[in-house]
Amino acid sequence: MAAEAPRPSMPRATKPAPPVRVLIAKPGLDGHDRGAKVVARALRDAGMEVIYAGLRQTPEEIVESAIEEDVDLIGLSCLSGAHMALFPKVLRILREKKIRDVPVFAGGIIPDEDARALRKAGIKAVFGPGTSLEEIVATARRIARPHA
Repeated sequence: MAAEAPRPSMPRATKPAPPVRVLIAKPGLDGHDRGAKVVARALRDAGMEVIYAGLRQTPEEIVESAIEEDVDLIGLSCLSGAHMALFPKVLRILREKKIRDVPVFAGGIIPDEDARALRKAGIKAVFGPGTSLEEIVATARRIARPHA
């Protein structure tokens, strides 16, 4: 009986990395959500899983949703001018709950001085009107919590 020729080894299939999970939320009483929905759609079209929390969320509700959904990134949008009160409160609640590995980005009508203060407080990126969706998607990919 002739010996069988060895079969070439097949490369092992690598399991694809899970998609980035992003929570998009509108804290406070701001009722304008078109921009947040456009960003949510762009992130979804880029292959991310997007959870849209909707309008008028409290900072506590946003953090609870982030925990429940096990997100890798949180995006906040505010057009009402309350960003300096609401966004730092989300960061504070995340720290209180010992969630230090979920980055937060922000968008809206945010003056440059406020954007600097928000970044100093821990917001990883701040986007204003006219920011391209490509820039937002690229930044989201770069700053999202890495998967183990």
